[in-house]
Amino acid sequence: MPALSPTLAFEGVTRRYGATVAVDDVSVQIVGGSFVALVGASGSGKSTLLKTINRLVEPSAGRVTIDGADVADGPAPALRRRIGYVFQTIGLFPHMTVAENITVPLRIAGRHKPERVGELLDLVDLSREVAGRMPDALSGGQRQRVAIARALAPGAKVLLLDEAFGALDPVTRDALGTEIRRLHERLGLTTILVTHDMAEALLLADRVLVMKAGRIVADATPGELLAGQGGADAQALVQVPRDQAARLAALKP
Repeated sequence: MPALSPTLAFEGVTRRYGATVAVDDVSVQIVGGSFVALVGASGSGKSTLLKTINRLVEPSAGRVTIDGADVADGPAPALRRRIGYVFQTIGLFPHMTVAENITVPLRIAGRHKPERVGELLDLVDLSREVAGRMPDALSGGQRQRVAIARALAPGAKVLLLDEAFGALDPVTRDALGTEIRRLHERLGLTTILVTHDMAEALLLADRVLVMKAGRIVADATPGELLAGQGGADAQALVQVPRDQAARLAALKP
């Protein structure tokens, strides 16, 4: 794995909302350069856990580290410039052009270089001609590519994807997932994908963490999960794409 890929660690991370425990004493290390999928049913705590990395959620107990340094040390805005974050609702500024959206983090950091826009559009496989367009002139897949370009603009080596493909049609979702995997390899990223789609997790990730009731209940490779390992909760999720594949096979004339 690339030496510059950061290693992340959750150390006894807990997040409570009153009497509700959203994340319950999670301890796990994510080695630099890994592509990890975090899966589980709605309400399992996966998005909450992800957001403790960039401090959109502060742990009630425990800590998160990047290369051994506590993410709580120093200002949150500086931390977030080192972490790319892409979420389902995309979040582009509708009153800004594509180029202006992409360069927001660069302008905030005082490192704006106009030539970076074209480089970043090339990176996410978008025509440079879209730079002057407004977000509402783009398709959903194009807007999400712009969001990815913006997330990577400051040179982030950690990429967090929070149900980032959930609002896309199946064809676009599959293509963008493949593109993200390519970018992960090309840029030497440490990537965490939150998804409820086990097939997506198995196809894209090197390692799958299954969450239930705020805890990690399985930690396995896609191959191990397909071989029946990981426990009952993991296998219940794996069974969904298996059943779908079997029903599709039964439709053949």
